Amino acid sequence: MKNHLPKIIAIVGPTAVGKSALAVTIAKKYKGEIVSADSRQVYKGLDIGSGKITKPEMDGVPHHLLDVADPRDKRIGRTKQTKHAEPANRYTVENFKRDGKTAIDDILKRGKIPVICGGTGFYMNALVWNESFPSVPPNQKLRASLAKKTTAYLMKEITRLDPRRAKELDPHNKVRIIRAIEIARALGNVPKTKKVRRYDVLWIG
Repeated sequence: MKNHLPKIIAIVGPTAVGKSALAVTIAKKYKGEIVSADSRQVYKGLDIGSGKITKPEMDGVPHHLLDVADPRDKRIGRTKQTKHAEPANRYTVENFKRDGKTAIDDILKRGKIPVICGGTGFYMNALVWNESFPSVPPNQKLRASLAKKTTAYLMKEITRLDPRRAKELDPHNKVRIIRAIEIARALGNVPKTKKVRRYDVLWIG
């Protein structure tokens, strides 16, 4: 089954270890094109702080999913489910899954090798494994209220609501804990993400 799936290369790792340079080298050697998997490099203007690759560094290799979103545009990330939610100017993992698949399909259709390169593991896994996530729109009033609480309090709350999900969370990641509470209060618990193998991946990390 695995051998019938489209073949892609995924280069992963932390910031400043040479992923982009390696991706360019591999893409040039194996007739590939690069798909960036970085939650900051999707935004126009966020160049220096995100370590975004420059035109000279690309060395003629096409790159996808760089500068695809304007952080000033309030329409970014709007869907039928979230069109009334604020703030809307966020490029979400669902946006990335959609755009990443489109880019990969286009690269494969032209007979080239997609090289996925990035340090946002959440984005990478969502794309490669086609992970599905709960469709719960942001509750800004709840978020504002929970943001005032300590992480210890928030962990107690998510443990009460969903002990299974609480064990999976980083107890210091306030944003993730708040999102888990938000979903648990809306649905009763945080559903496990579903994974479907979408590609035959050569991982380089």
